[in-house]
Amino acid sequence: MTTHQRGFSWFALQVRTRHEASVANFLEGSGFEYFLPLYTCRKRWSDRIKKVETALFPGYLFCRFDPNDRLPVLKTPGVIQIAGYNRCPVPVDEAEIFAIQTLVTSGLPTQPWPFLAVGDRVRIEAGPLRGHEGTLVEVKGGHRLVLSITLLQRAVAVEIDSACVECLRPPLAARAESGRLRPLPVAI
Repeated sequence: MTTHQRGFSWFALQVRTRHEASVANFLEGSGFEYFLPLYTCRKRWSDRIKKVETALFPGYLFCRFDPNDRLPVLKTPGVIQIAGYNRCPVPVDEAEIFAIQTLVTSGLPTQPWPFLAVGDRVRIEAGPLRGHEGTLVEVKGGHRLVLSITLLQRAVAVEIDSACVECLRPPLAARAESGRLRPLPVAI
């Protein structure tokens, strides 16, 4: 890594799935600072089960670089695009990268998880409320499922473990059109 890269922001690179490590090696050989968070999971083959390290964010890794000089990064074999909006790279929040780096180095078990936002429509997947749908809300640091009776315009909330819910939100493109989400990343 060249020392001048430390002043640049982190950017998310979308890469070919299962090519994260080879892209990281190429970037390192080219002098770029990268961050590829990994986790250990169990993979089953026909004759055995083996623990393997795989990308925590499949299809993505993070890299520091000058966004005005991004062509060398884009020419890296396996890189599809730089995450951004309107053909402009958007840096990843430094605090978010630091949090993931801290988590990875902590040694605590991690795994990928679906992104749930407060206000998302969810379905309960386990427990006595299995199959019921509602809205995910946060109250005093805990998650609650709000079940509504639209006709009466009344609702009731129940505390739930967010690990037991599946998101029912519409595809991201539909959410962007409705104004709930910024536009999807586009190729740079």
